[in-house]
Amino acid sequence: MTTFLGTPTFHPGTGNIRGAERFPEAARKSLTDTQLRANLGRATSTIRNKRTAAIAEVDDWEELRRAGSALKADVMARLPDLLMQFEENVVARGGTVHWARDSAEANRIITDLVRSTGSDEVVKVKSMATQETGLDEHLEESGIAAIETDLAELIVQLAGDTPSHILVPAIHRNRAEIREIFLESMPGIDADISDDPRALTMAARAYLRRKFLSARVAISGANFGVAETGTLAVVESEGNGRMCLTLPDTLITLMGIEKLVPTFTDLEVFMQLLPRSSTAERMNPYTSMWTGVHPGDGPQNFHVVLLDNGRTNVLADEVGRSALHCIRCSACLNVCPVYERAGGHAYGSVYPGPIGAILSPQLTGTTGHDDPNASLPFASTLCGACFDACPVRIDIPGILVHLRAKQIDSERHGLRGGQDLAMKAAGWVMESERRFAAAETASKVGRVLGGRKGRIISLPYPGSAWTSSRDFPSPPKETFRKWWERTHGGER
Repeated sequence: MTTFLGTPTFHPGTGNIRGAERFPEAARKSLTDTQLRANLGRATSTIRNKRTAAIAEVDDWEELRRAGSALKADVMARLPDLLMQFEENVVARGGTVHWARDSAEANRIITDLVRSTGSDEVVKVKSMATQETGLDEHLEESGIAAIETDLAELIVQLAGDTPSHILVPAIHRNRAEIREIFLESMPGIDADISDDPRALTMAARAYLRRKFLSARVAISGANFGVAETGTLAVVESEGNGRMCLTLPDTLITLMGIEKLVPTFTDLEVFMQLLPRSSTAERMNPYTSMWTGVHPGDGPQNFHVVLLDNGRTNVLADEVGRSALHCIRCSACLNVCPVYERAGGHAYGSVYPGPIGAILSPQLTGTTGHDDPNASLPFASTLCGACFDACPVRIDIPGILVHLRAKQIDSERHGLRGGQDLAMKAAGWVMESERRFAAAETASKVGRVLGGRKGRIISLPYPGSAWTSSRDFPSPPKETFRKWWERTHGGER
């Protein structure tokens, strides 16, 4: 296969996909937020349980997963050809295709398109790609107001916050917090509004309806693009996306180059996998598809911006490229014990959780040990729950191990690292019964350090490399040798 897409092979991704601090430090702060942990635990357990019931209804779920995985692998193998086919079909149906190498180029293209309409306000349907590029912030700097229309995205925007979950960006907020956000930032809201979910939803509905009816430009993402027809598809639960996609005169879609499927029929597989994996629904309440421009019906100007932003780098890695198979369902987040406790902000990227831990460092590349994204592949217990939950069978644990090895190799510059030396020392001790017995005796010191809790939480270097991110169990009171001597009378 070829990975040449007309862009430099190692053009790193930019935008909101690299945080300001490493995961261990960021997670340590979020773990002290008991309200955050309570909100996350309640929300993820609810979604997790509903999803389990939803997929249990499908007898051929595993066959669907394998079909989705095979389709995505086929797309990656033929991506350059499929992208060209997609462009030809969009143009043939009255649309315009733009190519963006990175976030800056995508933001510039979209800003110029909005300016050409004379509009200073746009409505947006939820889009991970625009979050990735930081489009809202760029538009604001250019004097253009971007109004998020997905309810959770609107909450995040009004709060001046950042998303912490792919599917439920405001998962870290409870309804009392949302009421306060609305009262402070939503124009025209009733000052006596309660925190009842229906009351909050109706307030957002009234606010957004005014924006829908006045906006002349809409910006969307895309869940899928069909190479065979040039069709784009967005799936959502609220209907706000459909308002964006049909009412304004100009529609601009930003789509990552990996979102393609070869044929319209292929959507059948993903339309079964995605809703059950994301919202535990049998099908999406709203599925919108559009193909080009139709006189007198819908937007009369249609643009697609195809975003690379490091995806070519990911595609070039034979092990890591399956991270591009992701359909953004967030099932891996909802089963991850690390995400449930640390929350999405600790990952620093708009892509949190297990999928973010393998996607973000590949998109940006890493610059060394202190690079925040270099720590993400280590933000996992490798329990494998993410692989079991993934609807397209991305081997996230395998890619995590692959990226860890690459990172460690890059840091030791051909020299033996601490892990190598530790393993060599352990081997030397275990070669001798006398040395091993001495090591067991020395381990008694660990029980003193562990105290009553039985956990060692701080060790000097080099042990600090372990205890900086996890506890170390105290050695047992009785070693295996002593237990054997006591229970078997010294029999060998």
